[in-house]
Amino acid sequence: MCSRSTDSSLKVSVLGSGNGSNCQAIIDAIEQGRLRATVACVVSDVEDAPILERARRHGIPAYFVSGAPFKTKLEGDAEQRYIDTLRQHGTEIVALAGFMRIVKPPLLAAFPQHVINIHPALLPAFPGKQSWKQALEHGVKITGCTVHIVDEGTDTGPIIVQRAVPILENDTPESLHARIQVEEHMAYPEALQQFADDRARIKGRRVGLSSEC
Repeated sequence: MCSRSTDSSLKVSVLGSGNGSNCQAIIDAIEQGRLRATVACVVSDVEDAPILERARRHGIPAYFVSGAPFKTKLEGDAEQRYIDTLRQHGTEIVALAGFMRIVKPPLLAAFPQHVINIHPALLPAFPGKQSWKQALEHGVKITGCTVHIVDEGTDTGPIIVQRAVPILENDTPESLHARIQVEEHMAYPEALQQFADDRARIKGRRVGLSSEC
């Protein structure tokens, strides 16, 4: 039996540091009726990040919350400020969308198995930065994107959704990345809908679907 009411929507909060195209894809999916959710708030560690303006154009609460004094991780008082902001908006699931900081155990514990990320490769292949460039240089024929649960490792959490992208003979890092992003914009709402339907079941490293409600 599903615990989520059929007339309730999943409260998603988005953390991002840059342009926010995946955040926009989530907003678009909601507005088009493809994702039964609401964006509770958008939070960025970059004061003038375009992701904040994207949110404001849709009437979504948008906040700059400094991650100082650290540059690449979210820890200590800064991390608590993020947790407080997310909780104030009734966040049920946290979607990382180009958030350029490592999140630490306190935030993961605040939203257990409900912090998710999208990575531009078919994990476990090519974790880390510029994974599309890694794939191209390695000579693989297929890459793609992965939506996964965030754990304490780097791109190591259980996989929710993957979408494949073929690598073409004339691909450049830029052209490949652009085609991967097209699939990302479909994969993220698809993964979130599993949580909206209360169908995602996490068992160890596997994320499966319960029977339809």
